[in-house]
Amino acid sequence: MLNRNHTGPMPFEADYLKLKSGDKVQFLASNIGHNAASIVGMMPEGASPFKGKVNEEILVEFTKKGFYGIQCVPHYGMGMVMLVQVGDASLDELVIPDAVPDAAKKRFQKIIERAKAKK
Repeated sequence: MLNRNHTGPMPFEADYLKLKSGDKVQFLASNIGHNAASIVGMMPEGASPFKGKVNEEILVEFTKKGFYGIQCVPHYGMGMVMLVQVGDASLDELVIPDAVPDAAKKRFQKIIERAKAKK
């Protein structure tokens, strides 16, 4: 979780991960003032939501196959999000809920475009 990198302000680095069920991700607060939390409506059915405290480094295990939207709560409205894919679901199946702020939607769209281009 950073204040800025080559993709712009308030990024997760990496902002897209493709995992196997059971893989774990450690979210590091590289700059102060950030956290990692799941986004309501952007998790597979039956997945457990999570929310780290600001400046807290947390380890999250991803067990359910599908897509997980991750946010930094203080900077969500600025588009500080990332996407975690568990398993082989198609990126074309991913739906970004209407409740997601516009800046976050734009960042998700860029993440998806880059992920598709790598395939």
